[in-house]
Amino acid sequence: DNFLWGRHPVLAALANPARRLERLLLAESPDPDMVRRIATLRLPLGPEVVGRAALEALLPSAAVHQGLALKVRPLPQESLAGLLEQLGERAGVVVALDHVTDPQNVGAILRSAAAFGAAAVLTTQDHAPPEGAAMAKAASGGLEVCPYLRETNLARALDQLKEAGFWVYGLDEAGEAPLKAGEAAPRSVVVLGAEGEGLRRLTRERCDRLFRLPTRPPIAALNVSNAAAVALYELLARG
Repeated sequence: DNFLWGRHPVLAALANPARRLERLLLAESPDPDMVRRIATLRLPLGPEVVGRAALEALLPSAAVHQGLALKVRPLPQESLAGLLEQLGERAGVVVALDHVTDPQNVGAILRSAAAFGAAAVLTTQDHAPPEGAAMAKAASGGLEVCPYLRETNLARALDQLKEAGFWVYGLDEAGEAPLKAGEAAPRSVVVLGAEGEGLRRLTRERCDRLFRLPTRPPIAALNVSNAAAVALYELLARG
């Protein structure tokens, strides 16, 4: 039913002018600070105060809602062409995901991308999670801030980025060198593959270089969302 829940995802969606809002629900005895923050947003709809049982009946049983839920329409679908037009000649880092299907991981990557100022997270129409509550919860507001682009063909999208002056760097355990900000181009794409499978052949062939993270034995690799956070910190915070 297109519900978001939890403090950070809901407040971020309420503050996003691109979101179409349908229904805002608060559990009885809501947090006064949360109510004040909602009041400052001058929303087109007022909150409905409902019993906690009524709220939980609308949401999945495992939803950690913090007394707050919001029914929304999906965000307008952005395109890679639109992002490139908006960027112009400016520097930027795009995170590309090759068959990363777990919404929790993608949400966490969106959170890191928003926190460090990445230009977008790029994935595919298939073999990638759609926008949804689990992703929004893990993104902790990042879904409302960082563009989430879904293109039909990742290899073709990487070619399009290269034509626009981006260098494509794949993260792989067998990469030739540790990823360092000083060795990356101002316009960069960091490509991460699915856990276990890694980068697919066609994706790997589009990479200008393969880098690795400076992990130490016996832990050779990080969870994909943690790897994305480390890479973004290196390229955008340290760089």
